[in-house]
Amino acid sequence: MKVYFVGAGPGDPELITVRGMRLLKQAEVVVYAGSLVNPAVLTYAPRAACYDSAGMTLEEIVELMVREASAGKMVVRLHSGDPTLYGALQEQILALEKRGVDYEIVPGVSSFTAAAAALGAELTQPGVSQTVILTRLPGRTPVPAREELEALANHRASLCLFLSASRLETAAEALHRGYGQEVPAALVYRASWPQQRVLSGELEEVVAGARAAGLDRSALLLVGPFLRRQGGRSLLYHPGFTHGYRRRSNVRNSGSGLD
Repeated sequence: MKVYFVGAGPGDPELITVRGMRLLKQAEVVVYAGSLVNPAVLTYAPRAACYDSAGMTLEEIVELMVREASAGKMVVRLHSGDPTLYGALQEQILALEKRGVDYEIVPGVSSFTAAAAALGAELTQPGVSQTVILTRLPGRTPVPAREELEALANHRASLCLFLSASRLETAAEALHRGYGQEVPAALVYRASWPQQRVLSGELEEVVAGARAAGLDRSALLLVGPFLRRQGGRSLLYHPGFTHGYRRRSNVRNSGSGLD
């Protein structure tokens, strides 16, 4: 008796993991987040009874999973992106533990990595940023005071803002206080979906563009110097850098700044 929490990926059905796809093919019951998961992912579950959880409460979702798992059926709880990020996962697994139902979490590709891929940018660049902050603005779900956006922006790290596309002006005010007035930004709408859209530029330009295009949901705001793509070369593949798998090379690479 086990429930599998599976990350469906950011949208493109080919971005689900091999393990996630295999579990869907074996599933007899799938409980999926219909407002977020691409319906195309459900084609991997041809013999499963599929239940859309968008209109269900936590209690209804748990009761369904417990009932079906207790009947000996293989149950997959399908989350968008990765289940461990903004997926209301903790409350579900605690409820299963209380009912004595085993579970397993299968990671998925997060929308923030899909967004970075769409931008052709590395979130962690030498000399620019070695830290990635994933956060959101407070709404019906509050944010701890110590994690207010302005305080996080003061680090000037690579930052991705979830679940906040409807309040970009508020976000921009806080971000400017941390990053300064000139900060590169990008908004990625439905990363990896066929409807994907990307807006890039200075923060104020991106906010204005998003408003003009009516992009007020299903979008991530990314900010930080990493978007300028001006980081130095990594030492990992530098000919003068040795480690347990590679000896020092005599090849010189003038212009790399690392000779």
